[in-house]
Amino acid sequence: MSEKTENQSNGLDMFKWVIVFALLAGLVTANTMYGEISVLYRAVAAVVVVAIAGFLAASTTKGGNFLSFAKESRTEVRKVVWPTRQEANQTTIIVLAATLVMSLILWGLDGIIVRLVGFITGIGA
Repeated sequence: MSEKTENQSNGLDMFKWVIVFALLAGLVTANTMYGEISVLYRAVAAVVVVAIAGFLAASTTKGGNFLSFAKESRTEVRKVVWPTRQEANQTTIIVLAATLVMSLILWGLDGIIVRLVGFITGIGA
């Protein structure tokens, strides 16, 4: 019985996704075709169509799974201990200093290698 219900739900979900994509494709087409209409009206229509498509997509199995994932992700983000402003500034300064030191080292090595290759091949100064 559950297998039959799952197949029916899957077919209904497929139909819903077709409607969602048709709504969005229609929105893009209408926005292109009716370019002479006020941007305000087109924007309001776009918001309404996207909201309808979003609600329809959220009512599918995959949409429900996505909403569940988004809620769990938001819960996890709230658990993160964010650095203070001072910690962020200190970390930024350390990264900039390390980048400067490494760039000077690589610049020096590049200069040495260029002179060495020029000396060996006889090309250059």
